[in-house]
Amino acid sequence: MDLKKGLRVVILLWVTLGLFGCAWFQTKEEKTAKELAEEGMAAFRDNNYSKTIEVFEKLRDWYPFSEHAILAELRLGDAHYHRKEYEEAISAYEEFERLHPKNESVPYVVYQIGRCYFDRRQVIDRDQGITQKAVESLERLIRSYPDSPFARKAKGHLRICKKSLAEHEFYVGKFYYKAQHYKAALERFKTILTSYPDFGIHYQALQHITLCQTKIENALRVAQ
Repeated sequence: MDLKKGLRVVILLWVTLGLFGCAWFQTKEEKTAKELAEEGMAAFRDNNYSKTIEVFEKLRDWYPFSEHAILAELRLGDAHYHRKEYEEAISAYEEFERLHPKNESVPYVVYQIGRCYFDRRQVIDRDQGITQKAVESLERLIRSYPDSPFARKAKGHLRICKKSLAEHEFYVGKFYYKAQHYKAALERFKTILTSYPDFGIHYQALQHITLCQTKIENALRVAQ
């Protein structure tokens, strides 16, 4: 009797596991790659970016070799960008470029990487590391894809970034000048002339170069 009960338990477990297994495969395969792509794009058009990410991650993971997986990889970056999840967006875009270096969307992807940095740039009295990364990405786009419409768009963003960098150099130069660190200030003002000569503060930089040089010369005379 105990043996019969044991057999019934084993059979019941097999049936249960079989049902769960079928349900898992049914859940995974109930939508094709095309259907997931259509669902993801519908969510994207509706600005439902969390749903977009959920659907396209499924598409990418379930059908990695589908032609629709390329769309999923690209739109994942876009969805993260619209959610201001810039690090996740950059990661998705960089992965897309790595996997599909010849794809026609690569100029757009490089532009979007630049935009992720551009949109996070800081005011001039803060560290400009993010702005510098934006410059590097935008310049890479212009250099590598000069005929792309995204390269033309990048030029406007690039000018804004370089203006911020120039103003930051001037801000730091004035800080050093007020602190009477004239040599350090002088180097900052000279950087503006060599690296950012056409961004509206050229003449101010020249004036402060003259002031710094006068201060340095006066200090040398006093020391003698």
